[in-house]
Amino acid sequence: MLRRTLLAASASTRLRTAITAAALTRNVVDRFVAGETTADAVAVTTRLLGEGLLASLDHLGEDTTEPEHAAAATQEYETLLGLLAAAGLSGGGTASPAEVSVKPTAVGLRLSPHGEKTATENIARICAAAQAAGATVTIDMEDCEAVEPTLRIAADLRAEFPWVGSVVQSYLRRSERDCAALAEAGARVRLCKGAYSAPADEAFTSARGVDGSYARCLRMLMSGPGYTMVATHDPRLIRIASAQAVRSGRGRGSFEFQMLYGVRPAEQRRLAEAGQRMRVYVPYGGDWYGYLMRRLAERPANLAFFLRALASRG
Repeated sequence: MLRRTLLAASASTRLRTAITAAALTRNVVDRFVAGETTADAVAVTTRLLGEGLLASLDHLGEDTTEPEHAAAATQEYETLLGLLAAAGLSGGGTASPAEVSVKPTAVGLRLSPHGEKTATENIARICAAAQAAGATVTIDMEDCEAVEPTLRIAADLRAEFPWVGSVVQSYLRRSERDCAALAEAGARVRLCKGAYSAPADEAFTSARGVDGSYARCLRMLMSGPGYTMVATHDPRLIRIASAQAVRSGRGRGSFEFQMLYGVRPAEQRRLAEAGQRMRVYVPYGGDWYGYLMRRLAERPANLAFFLRALASRG
């Protein structure tokens, strides 16, 4: 019930206005968002890499409704990738210390009448900039309506950029089928639980169902020829992933763990110090409201932190 309430809040214009206008909110947001500018993102990435971590940067924004906004988001990524290369923070292709994550709806997926074509062209521009910088691109997954076009975009782009990553969310009932296809294709795949709302006939509604789906999807991906990105903060799933890597004969350079910026930083450092590839998902930009609400919906501990922080500053 709490998760559904928070996901509904993520779409509320009234709540967005109230929360983003609150002076106390900014200090709390700083835990989960790296800042508002490209310079902030580069500075945080530099710090993370200095701590032995990797980074995937996401310029916040989604559900773009104007072509010029989609073009501006695309340009932001091109600029970011140029700055990462100039600072020596990228390079090495799939082993790049820093890469970027892109939401298709931020670069035009829902524009009428040719949204998918627009998003594909814009992400292709970002991929070209990433290739020049020696970095990679992972195409984020959004709500259930975006799954099919997002997977098509990724498949189309892999013809020219075979390192393009896809995301699978284990809360969706279709995800095992998607993982089987992606594993066979040898793709880079980020497996996460998912932070969007979906009808019960399309999604698992219990934590047990989501976790079971995650474990089954993980087994498929780890057993295949692709590169698996294990995106979870769940200690049990981290142990399962480590054991599955051993059973599948995977070396530490053939998969990686991923966690969100500001969530379980001590565990992030522990994995990196143990010799694992540990990548931090680093969001930045001013449009942080929807992202924050989904993070709170994912983990009650995040909500408790948020409320405690607000109370302590009240």
